[in-house]
This record gives sequence, C-alpha cells and structure tokens, in this order.
Amino acid sequence: MNALLVVLRWCIRGYQVVLSPDHGLLRGVFPYGVCRYEPTCSEYALQAIEVYGWRGISKAARRIGRCHPFASGGYDPV
Repeated sequence: MNALLVVLRWCIRGYQVVLSPDHGLLRGVFPYGVCRYEPTCSEYALQAIEVYGWRGISKAARRIGRCHPFASGGYDPV
C-alpha cells in the first residue's frame, strides 16, 4: 500500500480515537453513537481505502456526502 494511504489511514484512526463520538473519547457522552450508517463513516473510509486503494477515497467522500440529518441510514457495506 502506498505510504500516503497509510498516513491517511493513521489520520482516520486518530480521528476515531480522539474525536469520534462513535469510537473515541466521546463515546461515553453518546452511548448509542450518532452515526446513521453501519459501519460508521470512518470505518467505511478505512475499509474502502483498504479494499480499493486510491479509489476508496472517492467512495468515502461520497458516503460522507450522503450522511446528513435527513438520511435514512442503515446498513451500507463497502
């Protein structure tokens, strides 16, 4: 895997650990999570990058674009 993709995955994982209300330090504040989709958008991004490489970045961006308060959500695999 390209070094830049590895750095991007580290950044996403850092976001999950520090800022994510579904994975990180804020999980106690939001015990049921806040993401409407399963897997969460950050998990989706990690999986998409792992499976598709550079094309996974555009898949993750489209997923984040679909994530809004009026989205129906649900199970949305990579």
